[in-house]
Amino acid sequence: MTLPLITDDQRRARLGARHLLTAPAATVEEVADALVGLHASDPATVFLSARARLAEPSVRAVETALYDDRSLVRLLCMRRTMFVVTAKSAAMVTAAAGKAIAARERAGLLKFLADGVGWDAARLAEVERATLAALAERGEATAVELGKDVPALLEQVVVAPGKPYETRQNVAGRVLRVLAAEGWMRRSRPRGSWLSSQFRWAPATPWPESDVAESQAELVRRWLASYGPGTEADVKWWTGWTLGAVRKALAAAGAVQVALESGVGYVLPDDLDDVEPPPPWVALLPALDPTPMGWQARDWYLPPELKPRLFDYSGNIGPTVWVDGAVVGGWAQRADGSIVWRPLVDVGSEATAAVESEAERLASWMSGTRVVSRFPAPLEKELVK
Repeated sequence: MTLPLITDDQRRARLGARHLLTAPAATVEEVADALVGLHASDPATVFLSARARLAEPSVRAVETALYDDRSLVRLLCMRRTMFVVTAKSAAMVTAAAGKAIAARERAGLLKFLADGVGWDAARLAEVERATLAALAERGEATAVELGKDVPALLEQVVVAPGKPYETRQNVAGRVLRVLAAEGWMRRSRPRGSWLSSQFRWAPATPWPESDVAESQAELVRRWLASYGPGTEADVKWWTGWTLGAVRKALAAAGAVQVALESGVGYVLPDDLDDVEPPPPWVALLPALDPTPMGWQARDWYLPPELKPRLFDYSGNIGPTVWVDGAVVGGWAQRADGSIVWRPLVDVGSEATAAVESEAERLASWMSGTRVVSRFPAPLEKELVK
């Protein structure tokens, strides 16, 4: 049987609307759900990704959702990466992708502490109880403040002993990370601006238990609704699961096979028809935005020859310029607050003018706030010189 074909042009047409780049959303919760989750390894990404997709973007709207309403939450989940997801989907995402990672984090922590400071599981449990009690007493606290209450958190481990980059590290960071991964504490409002990663911690309750297989099927269903069509390899890369788990989840989600220009992909059964191409559009997306980080195979929206300029050595993508569903260049913010960009392919005069206009809007929205990517790509480094 011949599989229905979804062309690269059709994939790019779907991307614009489904990722809210041609039809902005009213709320940041809609943005997070449309993309399944927002990458949050760099705090700035959450705000800039939302800004690119909101009809009326504001820093305050994102902060309110994260820290006041708590309708958005940070989770360590897919690919052992920090994401911001809606509170309504958090239990599902935790069961599908977060719980197993938390278990691996705890196992790694126990080895780290046994080798470094001689703690066993009982000693760790004692310190964790004291830490959570101190946090409950304070209501909110930084790692430094918790260290004052629980001195054991300040014990140090020698990392990479004998190496040129040998360093000493408090155990606090690793202990708090595991407690957060398990849901016993959460990142609250940071010290400083919205760009800061010096988060305060607040008490939390683990999310309700959900069936793992059902949750994985639902996560894949949502990924296909937003990112489909995609391949098994795309889903495996995005989730961080084994190939066996991916295949079970695709089957449980009811995914059907389609032909892509690059091979075989999957879509939801009601997503086989062509979509109407949107009007011409442009976007300036931040480093680690979920759209360019949504697939392992990227040739249909990112010419392979551009990759060395736009990715760092670890595979993190820098700020990108998009025209009609394809990456055409990169951008950066200079010290004076201006937004500069460089096309890496010919985009024509109309698209160039549209990108220039969008760069001016972004600079105005930033209002003097300077963003520097934590994982700068080669082109970004060139642009800020």
